[in-house]
Amino acid sequence: MTIADLWDQRISAFLLSPSQFLATTTTESFLADLLHELRNDKANDQLKILLVSVLLEHPTLLCPSVSVGEETALELLSVFSHTPQKSIVLKCNVILAITSVIICTSCLATHSKTAEDWLDLLFQTVQDTNDYRCGLSQQPIRATACDCLREMEACNPGLLSQKLEALYLLKQQETTVLHQSYCLLYTLGLKNAIRILANQKDVTDLEFKSILGGNEGFAWKCNQVAMTSLPVNLLVQVPRLPQGLDCKELKSIMSSLLEESYLLTPISQSALLRELVEVVAMVPGLSPTLFKSQLLRLFGTADVSLMHATLFMKDMFTDSLFTPEDENFLLKRLVGTAQHPLLRIPEKLFYMECILHFPENRPISSSGEESLPVLVTPRLAASLHPTVFNDSATMLCRLNLLCLVHLEADEGEADKGIGYLFDHIMALLKIVDNDGSREVVVTSFRALFIFLMHFNGMGELSEKLINKLCDMYSKHSQLAPNLIGLADRIQEHLDDPVWSVKLLRGLQKCIMELPPLQLTIHNLSWHLKVLKRVAKEGQITQRNTIYLLLNVLINSNLCERGNWQVGNAVLAVCRNLLKHPSIDQVFIELADLLQYISIHYDDTDIKDHARFYYTLLTNLSWEKLTGVLAKGLDGGRAKERSHSAIMAESEGIASNLTVHKTNRHVLQLIKVQEKASQSSSGTMEATGEDQNWLEVYQGQFQTPGFGSEVTLRYNLTHAKDTDPLFDKVFTICLHFELNDLNYAKVSDIHVPCVFRDRKPPEVKVKLKPFQPYPTSLSVSAVFTTQDGHSWHSRLPDVSVSFPEIFLPLPLPPNSSCECKEQVFEYTWEAAASGNPDKSAISLFCFKPEDESLADLIKTHFQGYLITDQQSKRSWKVLFFLPPKYHILLKITQAEDAARVNIATDNWELLPFVNSYLQNITDKCSTTETDG
Repeated sequence: MTIADLWDQRISAFLLSPSQFLATTTTESFLADLLHELRNDKANDQLKILLVSVLLEHPTLLCPSVSVGEETALELLSVFSHTPQKSIVLKCNVILAITSVIICTSCLATHSKTAEDWLDLLFQTVQDTNDYRCGLSQQPIRATACDCLREMEACNPGLLSQKLEALYLLKQQETTVLHQSYCLLYTLGLKNAIRILANQKDVTDLEFKSILGGNEGFAWKCNQVAMTSLPVNLLVQVPRLPQGLDCKELKSIMSSLLEESYLLTPISQSALLRELVEVVAMVPGLSPTLFKSQLLRLFGTADVSLMHATLFMKDMFTDSLFTPEDENFLLKRLVGTAQHPLLRIPEKLFYMECILHFPENRPISSSGEESLPVLVTPRLAASLHPTVFNDSATMLCRLNLLCLVHLEADEGEADKGIGYLFDHIMALLKIVDNDGSREVVVTSFRALFIFLMHFNGMGELSEKLINKLCDMYSKHSQLAPNLIGLADRIQEHLDDPVWSVKLLRGLQKCIMELPPLQLTIHNLSWHLKVLKRVAKEGQITQRNTIYLLLNVLINSNLCERGNWQVGNAVLAVCRNLLKHPSIDQVFIELADLLQYISIHYDDTDIKDHARFYYTLLTNLSWEKLTGVLAKGLDGGRAKERSHSAIMAESEGIASNLTVHKTNRHVLQLIKVQEKASQSSSGTMEATGEDQNWLEVYQGQFQTPGFGSEVTLRYNLTHAKDTDPLFDKVFTICLHFELNDLNYAKVSDIHVPCVFRDRKPPEVKVKLKPFQPYPTSLSVSAVFTTQDGHSWHSRLPDVSVSFPEIFLPLPLPPNSSCECKEQVFEYTWEAAASGNPDKSAISLFCFKPEDESLADLIKTHFQGYLITDQQSKRSWKVLFFLPPKYHILLKITQAEDAARVNIATDNWELLPFVNSYLQNITDKCSTTETDG
């Protein structure tokens, strides 16, 4: 496998799940490897472009701080300068990566030296107009530099405000296809400069002209204001320059830009027009009639982006630019385009939305609610009537528009239009009735919902729809979820739920009248869903529902079959019936039903629930019963405490049976011992034959299930500023969730009690690694307070650092020093020879302070020393990392530095070893090279 293939695998894994990938290495190590490969002259351009894409996708993840961002940008700048001129695509990607890193890591916002130098380089690049200096082949680099300058100006508005004259001259000189890039760059700088000036007070002619004629450095200290797009139709909020400023030069510039705009691509024209519209809105001395010459061309455009810019212009200037004739023509143009056969569906939907939200010159309502423009009449919209041949999205959009049109129309036209729409709905339902596809069913019910939202008050049409739906349900019971969803949505959006109640009552009647042969197991499940929903309506009597359920259970073999799903569906209906306000009228019937289920149904779980509901029904008043059964929005907590004759009157059933959630941390785990200890389960048993102990040591790693555990010790204490209610908590169950797949599942830990005024109990957390990498644990606790309530609380996450996984060698306690020495030498030689395959050696150097090396070794390596030869200034250290890995250190004191030779049988541990050694030698200068 080649290096390119390895990198392809690594980057694919990183892009698939960055967090999971970085759990096996460190960000610093991965970034260093990536930059190192970018500097490799042997790597081809395709590989380097792949590497740069990682920085383009995740700059903040790989560069978490400003300092790292600066260093990375400098490294990339070095790569850029050493890239051959012929590698145009690579150079463009590196330019984009440097810009992304500088912006995303706040180097630009903090005015770092790197950002300043990079801006200078970009500006020098764009000054090579018409490719006089570097030639035509380098044109893509200039285009990329323009885009990067534009992005930096957008992220730091006003950055180019002192270079407008220079940018204007560059735009005038450029005659290649990059002219539009220079236009957009200049226009954005101009808009931001005027926006900053408009937010100042008492602007003079001199200040205004100095902005247009600026040719200085970058404006790092310009006023930082929120540079969002200007609000539409709220001109009082638009910052405006004072009246009376001399705008001749600006007007000339605007006219020049507009005259050149037809040379640009449609998307670039759209962006240019939006910027210029905002400029005119901020400068009182400029008239919107500047755009008059553009309207004829814009009215005839077939491009979506240009039409959007035109509507933005109309919304901003209304009758200051658009006459009533212009407005009428534009609306007709939108109606015609919305049904053009050559347009794609998304484009048609866009034009439909433009019609629905058309910016009128004199809107009647400005409340923000959806209302139809006055000019959209039934005659104008006649060609937009929906048909069954339209695709789903287009048909629903047209239906919504036409409903609004006929809702506002005169009585004669409205009746005719509504009749057509009703016939359209009935046609859709007829298709559903003839076994239409799932898409047709969903579309039909959405169309029905739209129609009812506008015309539910028309009694005759509503009754016809209900009859049609009930007739359909009698033939197609699988429509139950659609009908229930329709009833629920109508109830949510309408103040008067009459239509939903009528529909549900009609469905109940339909089910009652079904012949027994149609009550099969399959159909019954759908009918029970409908009856469950019907039982929620207090306006519908439920006696017939109970009779039906009792008859079905008595006259069929459902009870003998003991189907849990069917039994649970029946109990779901009964549960809603228990909460029905007219339960007193059906008390005896419901009690008979529950008692019959509890005796005859051949499923223990169903029997138990039926018996429980029967007990509640016969012992609680309706108010207490609904309190017990009512569910809150969180899905588990009762809305109120209810008292029962079954339990003590002083206790609330709902409260006691509910596990409440705390709003903040109540408990926390505090580390009491930094170093890990070894579990006895991972220790090799002693043997009387000294000559065989090495074979035994090696063989234990082949034993199924072998793997030492790491035991971490914590104190379980109260968090700060907790409610006094939690000063004493009992029967605590700690639950641990792993944030990666490198460890076996951690067992729950039970603690009898924690009192704030007593010594905190010690908790031992046992970890069994699959891969010995740093990790973190999400911790939660369930406990009981003195008032008998149960609580669930999150604890702060517990982090497990790399050195906490270190264990001594798993040898018998009476093992001799010679045994340990031989293990060390055997493992070292194996790693040096590359056996196993993942073995590796490395070197780490640092310069310790005087007489500090021995103290450092005593502090950090005391429990892991194999040999301690202070006289020779030499030490050997061995860490065992479960389940079966080793890290070996040979530490020697040289004249000018300390050398740490590293060997391991798992090279993936080297980044963590390096970070660990850097941390414990913190202020010393360090270097590391892989051997």
